[in-house]
Parts: sequence; C-alpha cells; structure tokens
Amino acid sequence: MSRTRNNRPAPYDPPRCWVGNKNKVCYPDQETAEMSARLVEAEHGLAANSLTCYRCEYGNHWHLANSSPKNRR
Repeated sequence: MSRTRNNRPAPYDPPRCWVGNKNKVCYPDQETAEMSARLVEAEHGLAANSLTCYRCEYGNHWHLANSSPKNRR
C-alpha cells in the first residue's frame, strides 16, 4: 500500500476507462462487479438490483450501469 507524505494511506484510485463520455470504474470480473453493485445500492439507498454489470467492449473487465427502464436500449 502506498503512503502519502504524512504517512497516511494514499486514497484508493481504482482503474478506469472511458465508455462513451463517461470515465467508468473497471472491475476485474463479473463477481466483483456484482458485489460492488450491491454495496453501492446499500450505501446510497438505491432499490435492490437497480444496478447491473456488463463486460466492457473495450477491454477485459466489467462496469456498472443503472438498470432503470429509461436507460435500457
């Protein structure tokens, strides 16, 4: 773990990639993305299963997406 000058842990900066005009967090596998989706829903008071995950078409990783009907194609 890297440290800052005052010997505190450096903030976590997850890997990201651009998807359209959004800089999204990259998850290494579907299981990690699904667990993160459930955690984000709980932390932000979102409805259960309001976030989904999908494989990125630009790399070998996964992203989260809002699963509301207005955002579906």
